[in-house]
Amino acid sequence: MPFTEINSKMIEATVVPGQKLYSQRGAMLAYRGEVTFTPNIQGGQGGVMSMIGRRVANEATPLMTVEGRGTVMFGHGGHHIQVISLAGDTLYVEADRLLAFDGSLQQGTMFMGSQGGVMGMVRGQVTGQGLFTTTLKGHGAVAVMAHGGVVELPITPQGPVHVDPQAYVAHHGDVRNKLSAALGWREMVGRGSGEAFQLELSGSGAVYVQASEEKL
Repeated sequence: MPFTEINSKMIEATVVPGQKLYSQRGAMLAYRGEVTFTPNIQGGQGGVMSMIGRRVANEATPLMTVEGRGTVMFGHGGHHIQVISLAGDTLYVEADRLLAFDGSLQQGTMFMGSQGGVMGMVRGQVTGQGLFTTTLKGHGAVAVMAHGGVVELPITPQGPVHVDPQAYVAHHGDVRNKLSAALGWREMVGRGSGEAFQLELSGSGAVYVQASEEKL
């Protein structure tokens, strides 16, 4: 893993020759050694089609390619940082939550309507999360940002997890998601607040939940 947690809001990445890192632009705080930072215009490993998918949805997050030899400190906006290790599976995360990730990971874009059909699209509209979600697949590490602390909740075939959509950060594994009404429409009459919808995740994997209902 190239990332070391300095504290809850800062990480340090080890950069070695021949290996790339990608980071959100503006996330570099300091560095040591011979390290270069190059604007990435092709959307990372996902290439042009990945970039086009996000730009169509107005969800592109500018990235920097980080190369060379040395160490780099990353942080952004004072947000909490969670490092997630992938062992061949796929991480689903909103693009604006990505702080930095291994260049060896394969990056793509998934249309949320393909998970749960129309409900997948409804989820994007209701929760404020995009219709396109970034995917990172392979072996490596990803640093994501969140408000407050983050807890990892396991998802098993016998134990689906229900999450407040506003508190959802990311998930990985063989997981399906769907949006459902937490209350019947009759029960919701006259309610001005409360969790009207729940995000249900089922299958095998894990979901990361932040200690806040605030988007980045």
